[in-house]
Amino acid sequence: MSFHEITPFIGAELTDVTYEELERPELFDQLVDNLRRRELVVVRGIELTPKQQITLARRLGKPVPFLLKEYRHPEFEEIMISSNEVKNNKPVGVARVGNFWHQDSSYISNPAPYTMLHGVNVPSTSGHTLYANAVDVYERLPEDWKRKIAGRNALATVNKRLRIGKEHVGLSVAEFRALIDIEHPKVEHPLVREDPFTGRPYLYGSPEYLDSVIGFDANENAAFFAVVDELIQDPEHVYTHRWTPNDLVIWKTATTYHSATAVEPGVGRTVHRVSIQSGD
Repeated sequence: MSFHEITPFIGAELTDVTYEELERPELFDQLVDNLRRRELVVVRGIELTPKQQITLARRLGKPVPFLLKEYRHPEFEEIMISSNEVKNNKPVGVARVGNFWHQDSSYISNPAPYTMLHGVNVPSTSGHTLYANAVDVYERLPEDWKRKIAGRNALATVNKRLRIGKEHVGLSVAEFRALIDIEHPKVEHPLVREDPFTGRPYLYGSPEYLDSVIGFDANENAAFFAVVDELIQDPEHVYTHRWTPNDLVIWKTATTYHSATAVEPGVGRTVHRVSIQSGD
């Protein structure tokens, strides 16, 4: 029973382990160490009840209830159900979550540092999750861009990806955008950060959650976003997680870019997601 690297640039994997074995402090400490050094940990095929998932999450920090109550687990508010399935003519959870490259909740001032997903019903042929390392992205950024963004902050926003709800019917595009800025104001973050565990610099911001780099004009922003998109999506630097039943995947939200791929028609997919705040 040991961890091994998934790729040279991101991820560590543990196989053939049970929940009871993961309760052992020495093994869980190894998981945390690999998570901090490798950004992402996969525990293959570990059977977990929702309560056990929450218990594991609490060992990393404080699980945070999902904002939208209708998509919370009926017994455990800390679990958000991501699902395209329907039971009794009602959606099991929220469908089409995170199908674009992003760092979790980077559009708020204090995002939770960890995300945990457990594969409850997962196809192996579609609905994969793609991962890239923000440290690796920064290292591959051309030197001229490193100089241009040094010491700069960027404005993050959810306005490119916010879903239109029933309450928005009848609003013009301008009115909808104005409402977003009121309800979800832009936040400012340093564009380059240092990982507290490894000391390595990383790029904080994905084009889908960035409004602009402060001090850049429109052309500079467009050019920078294009470069970042290309680096994030470089196939040689992307880990594709092909889910198998009961996989548990945990990642550091700040240093891990990820994107969900489409689920093929007629196939159900359900995962349980927990967002974990720092336990400090």
